[in-house]
Amino acid sequence: MEILRGSPALSEFRVQKLLESCKANQLPVISLYAEYIHFADLSAPLSDSEQQKLDSLLTYGPTIAEHAPTGTLFLVTPRPGTISPWSSKATDIARNCGLSQIKRLERGTAYYVELSTDLSDEQQKTLSGLLHDRMMEVIFANLNDAAALFKTATPAPMTAVDVLAGGREALEKANVELGLALADDEIDYLVESFTKLGRNPNDIELMMFAQPTLSTAAIRFLTQTGPSMVLNSQRACSR
Repeated sequence: MEILRGSPALSEFRVQKLLESCKANQLPVISLYAEYIHFADLSAPLSDSEQQKLDSLLTYGPTIAEHAPTGTLFLVTPRPGTISPWSSKATDIARNCGLSQIKRLERGTAYYVELSTDLSDEQQKTLSGLLHDRMMEVIFANLNDAAALFKTATPAPMTAVDVLAGGREALEKANVELGLALADDEIDYLVESFTKLGRNPNDIELMMFAQPTLSTAAIRFLTQTGPSMVLNSQRACSR
């Protein structure tokens, strides 16, 4: 896996809003900086010219002077086992530009947080909640941990959520573990419906029920940098 630094991920306005949220939650955050980090899963090493082309493709957004970020790292990436819309689009563009060694590109956001004191477990949980969407993302403490994004595994067997015996509590637990982001009224509806059917829902059915919410979030994520990536591909492919 190759790691490539990107441009700043947050405007000054968004940084200030995030700092205000940290202050409101009584977190010992002094300052923070965020930048995009790109990860490339390669089938073979890139030549110098190919590396230059990839660097050009991944150069978008505001530029900053070369520096070494400081502070505690919170690396936010898509959940392992998923492929983000940005990844699909970026990978296709790279291959269309002749970079056939690229099996997949993925992007994360590296938050470097300066703290006045160490975080308690509860504060760590609160800060993590401010930095990522747990339905679609995870947080790593090391850049190399992002290699988990490219691991493949044998599909897990279908499982059922025992709402007949466990009731609403069983579905609430599955909602957290599967990252379904179901609202309270949706949980009530599912418990009532499957109780009437006299059977338990399986994880596939629950994920399909939650899909509209997941799709809305995916569309929002895709539109953030899609246009700039296309423009960069036109420049890089013309070289």
